[in-house]
Amino acid sequence: MKRRSIRTVFLSAALSALCLAAGGWGWHLSAVQKAVDTASSAAAPAPAVPDIPKSAKSPASLTAADSGSVLPPVSTPSPVQALSRRVTEYHLNARLNAAADTITATETVTWTHPGSRPVRDLYFHLYPNAFASSETTFMKESGGRLRSDAMPEDGYGSMTLLDVHTPDGVSLTHRVQVVQPDDGNAKDRTLVRIHLPQPVAAGQSVMLNLRYELKLPAIFARMGSDGRFVMAGQWFPKLSVYEPAGTRGRLEEGWNLHQYHGNSEFYSDFGIYNVAITVPQTYTVAATGFPVRTPAISKGEKTYQFYADDVHDFAWAASPDFVVADKAFSSPGVPGVRIKLYLDPLHKGLKERYFQAAEAALANFSKWYGSYPYTTLSIVVPPSDGNGAGGMEYPTLVTAWAAQEAAPDTSLERTVIHEIGHQYFYGMVASNEFEEPWLDEAFTSYAEDKLMEQEYGETPNLALQASLVTKPKPMDLEAWKYGGSSGYTQNVYIRGKLLLKDMERQMGTAKMDAVLSAYARKYRFRHPSTADFQKTVEKVTGSSWQAYFDRYVYSGGVPDFAVDRIRIVREPAKGASVLYRSEVTLSNAGSLYGRVKVRFTFADGRSILKDWDGYSRGTVFKLTSPSPLLSAEIDPEHEILLENAHVNNFRRAELPAASVSRWTMGVAQGIEALLGILSW
Repeated sequence: MKRRSIRTVFLSAALSALCLAAGGWGWHLSAVQKAVDTASSAAAPAPAVPDIPKSAKSPASLTAADSGSVLPPVSTPSPVQALSRRVTEYHLNARLNAAADTITATETVTWTHPGSRPVRDLYFHLYPNAFASSETTFMKESGGRLRSDAMPEDGYGSMTLLDVHTPDGVSLTHRVQVVQPDDGNAKDRTLVRIHLPQPVAAGQSVMLNLRYELKLPAIFARMGSDGRFVMAGQWFPKLSVYEPAGTRGRLEEGWNLHQYHGNSEFYSDFGIYNVAITVPQTYTVAATGFPVRTPAISKGEKTYQFYADDVHDFAWAASPDFVVADKAFSSPGVPGVRIKLYLDPLHKGLKERYFQAAEAALANFSKWYGSYPYTTLSIVVPPSDGNGAGGMEYPTLVTAWAAQEAAPDTSLERTVIHEIGHQYFYGMVASNEFEEPWLDEAFTSYAEDKLMEQEYGETPNLALQASLVTKPKPMDLEAWKYGGSSGYTQNVYIRGKLLLKDMERQMGTAKMDAVLSAYARKYRFRHPSTADFQKTVEKVTGSSWQAYFDRYVYSGGVPDFAVDRIRIVREPAKGASVLYRSEVTLSNAGSLYGRVKVRFTFADGRSILKDWDGYSRGTVFKLTSPSPLLSAEIDPEHEILLENAHVNNFRRAELPAASVSRWTMGVAQGIEALLGILSW
């Protein structure tokens, strides 16, 4: 997800950054970027349930009567070779009531047990319940805000489970239980447990039929309706992830369970989605996957059907106002994909910009991180008042920023590129966004910067971005433990990206390219962890990075260099020559960091660079020169991207009186240089 809030962080920090001018630097920052109201049956004993078959019958073969659905049946395309371990299979029938802002739907879901121990419960995320009141965990943590958007007044929405039963008609509705494993908030109903009549053994499958209603909130935090535009993200009861032992370093298998938090995004298993969506006849639907038949029109409604496999989510958008354009595209690594645009009318003249950005992203990311394996990529542009749905990624579908300007700057391209980057880091390399959000956001931001510089000439000023990280924390924290939106953005987006850039500078660009390529390809259609990334780094480089990861990744370490003291002694004149002996004391109060450069500038205009290994808490440089030392500066080229407080990296010397005139000239030259740096 592209976070706009970093612009606010930047503006609030700009004045402070300018105050660092005494140290001699200034930088530019590039635009960075769910209660279940369960309708319970009477608490009567459930009838006996026959053994769950090892191979559940295909949900596609169920009739409408089987599932309790009154919606059109769905059909399944011919099977293709699986790219992922398809743990889940969803068959969804949904009907949008645009006038009431509601979606009524049925869901037939099959879960295949990927572990080794019997399982008695299934867990489902009911993400829309995050917007049921001001007392949910999401709303309390976020304050009703996400990025620059606020929850509209009285814009609440929720999901109600109306019925849960087995294919044999055994009701499980009374077995639904709300759980809050993270904070015990009784007002939060975004996660439920369904106790099964009998356990599911390893390798077996279980099928459930669900019927539910979704009251769409006003558009906020990735989903909702504004009357003529609907964004259906996280719109269906979605199974949690059951992690076998070894997944992401897990010692014992089990469910990965979390509520919907103010900063957290999502985590799901790969599977198959077969989805029928009925909307008013005038509406156009954009969705994950590809259409399997021409939309059917009946009684003023239009029914679309989509299919997607080897994906871990399904989203759709609908509007009567979409301006639709599509284009076939192929390149090495992209055998053939149809790029589809669903534009707000304000941006109908900008389709070539959207196409160009998408093509650049697909071509380059496929070259860098592995081929794009899907046949479609849809880009949805929300209307001006629908920005809460903008800047978000879903498998094969992304949303751009809302159309608020007729001629936007390159934030248009940057956002499209960022969200397409998530087709790799989140989409195929499916890390846990609850627990290690940097693995998708930082990696995508790194790729975004690289491509924006290559294609649009936008070079990020990373040192100023580093100065915005005022509260560095470990990169493997749960998303909600960063202390609010600002702390989350500082670390997950900015600091995480700077870590990758810092690693690149240490090992070299070619080696870093090889690291990310190897990581993306090895963990394609898998759930990797930070430790898995570390192993890839060490394998590709052939060296241990444990100390680095301990200091900077698994903790919030930052170096904090300082020029503590400059002492100058003028030697007695010998003939016409005068010598100045200088002692410069340096220290590092933060995390150790090797290979530090120090620049010494003299009153006669000369400067020299010396190296400090950086692995000690301090050192003293002794210099002798015919001209007095004017200043000392640690890391003058701002190569140490993880240091966030540079004001003490620079110190001027107190010069002997005889050198004042020449020192003054040096200051004038320094001011000229500073003004040049600050011109951005």
